[in-house]
Amino acid sequence: MNPAYALCAAATLAAVSAASAQPLTVVSTSPARHTLAPYTTPISVTFDRPVDRSTITARSFWAFGRWSGAADGVVEFSDDDRTVTIRPARSLSVGEPVMVTVANTVRAADGQFLRPQGYQYQFMTAVRPGRMQFTQIASMTTKSFPEEFTRIYGAAGSDVDGDGWLDLVVVNEVSSDLRVFRNRADGTGLYHPFLTPPTANEYEASPNEPSDFDRDGMADIATGNSDGSTVSIHLGNGDGTYRPRQVVAVGAGPHGLAVLDADGDGDIDIVTSNTGGNNVSLLLNNGLGVFAPPVNFDGGCNGEYAVGAADMDEDGILDLVVGCITSQTVRVLRGNGNGTFTPIGSAAANGSVWMIALGDVNGDGHVDVATSNAGSQTGSILLGNGAGGLAAGVTYPIPGHVVATDLGDFDGDGDLDWVLSSFGGGRWRMYRNNGNGTFAFVQDWTADSNPACAVILDFDNDRDVDLVFTDEIADTIRLMRNNSYCRGDFNADGAVGVDDIFVFLSAWFAGNWLADFNESGASDVPDIFDFLAAWFAPCV
Repeated sequence: MNPAYALCAAATLAAVSAASAQPLTVVSTSPARHTLAPYTTPISVTFDRPVDRSTITARSFWAFGRWSGAADGVVEFSDDDRTVTIRPARSLSVGEPVMVTVANTVRAADGQFLRPQGYQYQFMTAVRPGRMQFTQIASMTTKSFPEEFTRIYGAAGSDVDGDGWLDLVVVNEVSSDLRVFRNRADGTGLYHPFLTPPTANEYEASPNEPSDFDRDGMADIATGNSDGSTVSIHLGNGDGTYRPRQVVAVGAGPHGLAVLDADGDGDIDIVTSNTGGNNVSLLLNNGLGVFAPPVNFDGGCNGEYAVGAADMDEDGILDLVVGCITSQTVRVLRGNGNGTFTPIGSAAANGSVWMIALGDVNGDGHVDVATSNAGSQTGSILLGNGAGGLAAGVTYPIPGHVVATDLGDFDGDGDLDWVLSSFGGGRWRMYRNNGNGTFAFVQDWTADSNPACAVILDFDNDRDVDLVFTDEIADTIRLMRNNSYCRGDFNADGAVGVDDIFVFLSAWFAGNWLADFNESGASDVPDIFDFLAAWFAPCV
């Protein structure tokens, strides 16, 4: 054999061997991280080489819509088994954050595993155009009798019974329970009276977050309980009821709660920010919805009050964003993917941070932070740079003690608008996004007494996002329907005209999901006929 040829062959084999010894790597996702996607979207992850199909399971590769729940469905393999796709059996809800989780147990066909940290990313579902004009269609109460005082702290929009309609799980501080209002599922946006008996919980329950902690496909919920310094984990039965809760002690005074896969094993863990303990607690999930005692660590600021999870440095590992009420700062802690976190950025919020909301408000593909600033009579917007850094907060006024901040696309223009809730000011305030992360005042709504928060969800399934206002002292829940444009008003200018036909056809020929008028999952010829029927129909 030619010595030069033998040397070349040996080098080639060595290179191939070295390449195959590298961990399996995610090279792209669809939808891409931090983007808007149709609520009918399939969810795909593409790897750098073929995967071992036997390692793709409902626990190792899955997605969860924050309101619609687990996006389980048919799993497909393509591109010589390099791409794995979930086609959800039910559509996601519009305007909701979606978390996609790939566990470190996924293996390549050559035997190499994904990195130990796993891979996790988030995107949001797009919203059909709406008027950004709201009508109150009902007011409900959590009271069983007039004299009862439940003290609503907040609520989760969550499809607790898997029927494709969003229910409400209301968290009450004084009555120490969860009261579940099931959606009537008839398109009215109205709810049945709450289920009785209520689900027992701990006293002074504060933040909440839904997930599927035991991966049985049914929505669960966790609450942080500030008075007892605990977290309650309620595993759903799929009918609006819950199994007996697990209660785990955490640091003193948990006022913030976030969910993420902190250790790469594919199940969802819990983090709390603890104001009294001046620290953060991590609860690791064993995969069955049972949580270990906390690991406590410093949040890197003074008075850790709020916490959220997002991929702030865009490495496929979710990080923590901590809002601090005393130091008036927001701190970013990089997720290392092994249950530990490293501080990487901090910025002045220019207010006493009580709560945070995360999302891309200026359309640059990076996650930003919106805060409510208790005692400061403001909310703040802090822009992220995609590397874990934040710009100093730009403040916007709202009177009183501001306790909640929420982001949602209320007009369907592709950017996130903003709602602040002021307990002391007795009002909810909406700001419209100008498209570049700056905001303009839209309107105030006066509360019955003192707001706890606003819940953003599509409660009538008309593909725009509505509002639910919860009042902490009056114990009332107001349903605010977003008044959609006529379906024939495709360009959302407030009138049905010839321009709508041209805009629709342009979207249809481009394959834009908005042209999927009959919601079949594809833009095809029947959509043209359905659109024209809506265009000729009276505008109601």
